[in-house]
Amino acid sequence: MQTRLTVEYQSSRAGQRAEEILRACVHCGFCNATCPTYQLLADELDGPRGRIYLIKQIFEGQSVSQSSQQHLDRCLSCRSCETTCPSGVRYSELLELGRTELEKKFQRPWYEQGMRWLLRKILPYSSRVRRLYQWLPLLRVIVPPKIRAAMPTVALAENSESCWPAVRHARRMLILDGCVQEALRADINLRAARVLDALGISLIRVAGCCGAVSQHLDAPAEARGFIRQNIARWQPWQDDGVEAILSTSSACSLMMKDYQRLLPAKVGDKARLPVRDISEVIAGEDLSAWSLADKDQAEIAFHAPCTLQHGLGQPGLVEGILEGMGFVLKPVSESHLCCGAAGTYSLLQPELSQALLARKLAALTAAEPLQLATANIGCLLHLAEAADRPVVHWLQLLERCLPVAERHDFHLHPTK
Repeated sequence: MQTRLTVEYQSSRAGQRAEEILRACVHCGFCNATCPTYQLLADELDGPRGRIYLIKQIFEGQSVSQSSQQHLDRCLSCRSCETTCPSGVRYSELLELGRTELEKKFQRPWYEQGMRWLLRKILPYSSRVRRLYQWLPLLRVIVPPKIRAAMPTVALAENSESCWPAVRHARRMLILDGCVQEALRADINLRAARVLDALGISLIRVAGCCGAVSQHLDAPAEARGFIRQNIARWQPWQDDGVEAILSTSSACSLMMKDYQRLLPAKVGDKARLPVRDISEVIAGEDLSAWSLADKDQAEIAFHAPCTLQHGLGQPGLVEGILEGMGFVLKPVSESHLCCGAAGTYSLLQPELSQALLARKLAALTAAEPLQLATANIGCLLHLAEAADRPVVHWLQLLERCLPVAERHDFHLHPTK
């Protein structure tokens, strides 16, 4: 794609990177075929190709408006278009650049600014999330109906402190243990610790937020603050021989794998501890002694989060592990499409999010599975809001396959 950037952007790091990405695009339109919002709205500006043109206009100094901002806001950042693109266009990175520049040009309405600020100040902190849920009954009465409809209803998770396996293996890994997941579904990381303990790996918790909420809400400086803080916390463990830092949420895994790109080179060089999603770790271990004991509960449908299949580039990884254990995976049509959770998207774009949720649940339940499974906390909570059957993290299923000597009667959190 030919570009004519303004002098200002020609000399800026953001402009130079945007031009590099834009020039890779041949505007073929294949991306629109797999874009969730284009499927719903059939509007060129609500598909990747149209949004790329809008971003091109920004860096060329052409006229843009708050309508342009709205079209970029509607993007889920699911990266399905990147999986489809024959030219390898780094659309998600270009989108970040375009959104950041538009934030400088247009002031959002006060209620949008307030909502985005609140999300950034609450979601990265598990203690604040807990306090929010304590106030939910009152908030549901006083907040505007539009916000009330978007407020989640999931119950708080119980404390997992006393159940965490002791550090007893030579192999050790860290796990990021903070934000929404630690407050609402503490059992997920606990299940990871039990599964890895059975594989001879001790899991050590390190508090913190990956910074994805700030990064996706156009607050890159704030996101870099989280990143620097995390790297400083990991450094002593890295020097002590810990193998990797991992996450049980594919969205967090993707964000952490992007740290070196998001930081200046000298700081990014310190982020040398390998980042791995829990699925990548387990797929590389010997599971020959593992199998599903209760075959009556074998039929499931798996929702592959966009961050896992498109962002991390691991389609079929979790499904292969579960099938190897004896689970029967029911077919899911349109498995490449987003469920509509997309981090804070379900709160900021509720109508589109709910339409995508209905479409996704119809696809997941068409073959009548007994339960649904996924690999990302946002997807799990989003699906569970409207599903008519249990929605679980896939580690909950895997834990049922532990070798007999390692099995526990573990029911920390109700599935639904």
